[in-house]
Amino acid sequence: MNNAPFVFGKLATSVDFTDRETEVSQLTSNFKALVNTIILSPRRWGKTSLINRVSELLKLEDPNLKICHIDLFNVRTEVDFYILLATEILKATSTRWEEIIQNAKEFLVRFMPKISFSPDNQSEISFGISWDEMKKNPDEILDLAETIAIKRGLKIVIGIDEFQSIGDFENSLAFQKKLRSHWQRHTHVSYCLYGSKRHMLLDVFSNPSMPFYKFGDLILLEKISTKNWVHFIQRRFAETGKLIGGEEATLISNLAGNHSYYVQQLAQQSWFRTEKECAKSIVYESHEGIVDQLSLLFINITESLSTMQLNFLKAILSDEKQLSAQSTLQKYKLGTSANIGRLKQSLLAREIIDINADRIDFQDPIYKHWLKTRYFEKIQNLQ
Repeated sequence: MNNAPFVFGKLATSVDFTDRETEVSQLTSNFKALVNTIILSPRRWGKTSLINRVSELLKLEDPNLKICHIDLFNVRTEVDFYILLATEILKATSTRWEEIIQNAKEFLVRFMPKISFSPDNQSEISFGISWDEMKKNPDEILDLAETIAIKRGLKIVIGIDEFQSIGDFENSLAFQKKLRSHWQRHTHVSYCLYGSKRHMLLDVFSNPSMPFYKFGDLILLEKISTKNWVHFIQRRFAETGKLIGGEEATLISNLAGNHSYYVQQLAQQSWFRTEKECAKSIVYESHEGIVDQLSLLFINITESLSTMQLNFLKAILSDEKQLSAQSTLQKYKLGTSANIGRLKQSLLAREIIDINADRIDFQDPIYKHWLKTRYFEKIQNLQ
């Protein structure tokens, strides 16, 4: 094998995908039964790879089940949402470009659709009516998947990544109510909603005052266990004619905090440095190399934090259990106990920490290591 047997920063497919048997089984069942599903986890834990894996399996099993993937990362307005939704539904339910045109004319006739194709055969859809008119009457687009599914004898699952982005739309609450009122009536279509900002999505789906409260089955994605990572790392090394022991594979998982992205990256860097058998020294060297590589990014993040935010992070790194206790507040100069809640929320919004059942930890295990061993240790040595 010429390429490294580990994947990060892109979809993990086929042999690159590891574990998640429970989640794959649950999601497969939900997609087949058209159960609406919400997946929550921090960034780079493998949500998209999981959904892609289930899509691959179901594509082979049932050709009448179509899965439509939509990413709202660069979508900023309600109108942009409608155009993207219509475009991706037409693509997912058509096998050739003539079908896309036929379906657009048949199911979106009032919107006067126009379809153009770029040199790389990517289709773009535009409409002959004004944006204001579209916003007033989006029903055909919001019901497009259901209409096509009924007419064509299909089942459709629409996966929407970065769903929390709709919270930034103008009149977002009214827009969410509009989506819910349409989607909850669909019987041939289900929705899988997910994103990277767990705290924002939790509010959208678990707050009784929000339109999407109890919209579907909630899956809280956990980290892959060390045991499964060790098995995966050893297998991938062996498949390329190299060896790595259980202790060394465990070290990779532990140093990377079982974080999917970093485990794959650290395993890859260790694999590159290994000629025949990976030693612990290689793993440590690879880990420090990744920390060095990310140091400039971490410096920029740290310089943007207030002194009190940094003091709060130092308290977490010191494994302080009672953050609101007077002794902790005085030791780390955190002011009053009222500040603790504000500090948590600000660092949560910055995606620096994650809070799960009152347990606070860093979202990025490499940043956690850098802060503890490089930033705070350097300050301490200077004092």
